[in-house]
Amino acid sequence: SWTANFLKLMDKLPGDDYEPHPDLVRALDVVFILHCDHELNCSTAAVRHVASAGTDPFSSLAAGMAALYGPLHGGANEAVLRMLEEIGSVDNVPRFLQDVKTRKRKLMGFGHRVYRNFDPRANVLRAHE
Repeated sequence: SWTANFLKLMDKLPGDDYEPHPDLVRALDVVFILHCDHELNCSTAAVRHVASAGTDPFSSLAAGMAALYGPLHGGANEAVLRMLEEIGSVDNVPRFLQDVKTRKRKLMGFGHRVYRNFDPRANVLRAHE
């Protein structure tokens, strides 16, 4: 599969006959499918919108990449990393979570803005545990 080949390439060393575990391949297949089939997000909409003007593919993709740079789209991943750096150590987690509960800070990386109560993708991931 594409995913198995991707994993092999990620771990490729000269003379290495790495074969990814089938459970890992299936799990990553599910994650990739969920990401591919996840609404018309900001970057996808940007690519489609720019391409609809007859723009060349490179410019259209550049629009999508520019959208990913925004802190509320692809930049959200960076916000998670900044949050983890801010927490610093496991000892600081309880205080950080208390600040989240009192709305002094945001807990990044959980949920999605379009889902107000629950992300339906979580059910699919739980079914494959």
